[in-house]
Amino acid sequence: MRALLAVLAFVLFAHAVMAPARADALLVLEKDSTTLAIVDPTSLKVLARIPCGPDPHEVIASSDGKRAYISNYGGEGSSLNIISRVDLATRQALPAIDLGPLHSAHGLDFADGKLYFTAESSKAVGRYDPATAQVDWVLGTGQDRTHMILVGQDRRHLYTTNARSGTVSILESSTRRAFGPPPQATVIVWDETTLAAGKGAEGFDVSPDGRALWAANAQDASVTVIDLTSKKVTETFPIPVRGANRLKFTPDGRAVLISALGSFGSSEPDHDNLAVLDAASHKLIKMLDLGGGSAGILMAPDGARAFVAVSRGDKVAVIDLATLSVRGQIGPLHQPDGLAWAKTP
Repeated sequence: MRALLAVLAFVLFAHAVMAPARADALLVLEKDSTTLAIVDPTSLKVLARIPCGPDPHEVIASSDGKRAYISNYGGEGSSLNIISRVDLATRQALPAIDLGPLHSAHGLDFADGKLYFTAESSKAVGRYDPATAQVDWVLGTGQDRTHMILVGQDRRHLYTTNARSGTVSILESSTRRAFGPPPQATVIVWDETTLAAGKGAEGFDVSPDGRALWAANAQDASVTVIDLTSKKVTETFPIPVRGANRLKFTPDGRAVLISALGSFGSSEPDHDNLAVLDAASHKLIKMLDLGGGSAGILMAPDGARAFVAVSRGDKVAVIDLATLSVRGQIGPLHQPDGLAWAKTP
């Protein structure tokens, strides 16, 4: 019996030693090859590539780090109505989510076990529940090209930018008594506040303290600042960026990074691909030349680095947030765009 137990203990120990340990991963969408690249954020090496459906644009990971969700966009007016899925443990593609009548999925966020998404051509936002494999909620915005989405920290607010309308939508939920005779049930209702931003409002972020929303206006070369307490625009100011694509606060809230995709069809080279602004003064701190028009921005959870998808340079640049300098790159890639962090338990 002792000999058997010893053998069993050895087998279990060997299995534990040999089993690959799960680790955090950087997820990078490659639009040209329609693949999701899984990258080791320490070595900056691509570990795997998985097919992720037609025209992938944005990616988000589930909170437990087990699944990646990819929006299959197709552009305004597209008939595409799916969101692709990837099992990050097995590194295999899973059957896509059928969105039914909702078309042109683009922006994604994941909160409280559910996937939130925009359906641009349907002028709507929706929510998918992985537990029931159903889209369990849809809300129309009434705005053209509802593009990006962010779930508020309180889970009662949703924020979207609407690119063609040039607006920002603040969606707020509340519980009310249902209309009708007693006994009255309570229902969750949503109120929408729509604020004018600038032409081509796309990339945006909410400050870490939850007080302000900044939206980058791609066609106006400007940023619109919204006070989220009063739900009013406080300022729109110019930025030295052509084709502002994405905007992110640093985790400490002191600076804002804005990627510059550049102007399509322009013969002029794009040298300034990333602007860093002081969040308090709105003044430019630094411009960086990343070697090509840039798109997705992702902050590392430890706040030390930012990853920027250099779409027109076929790489991801790694930015040291302490020195605001490029400290590495991931590549070659195939037109990288959406970025996400898969954090394991």
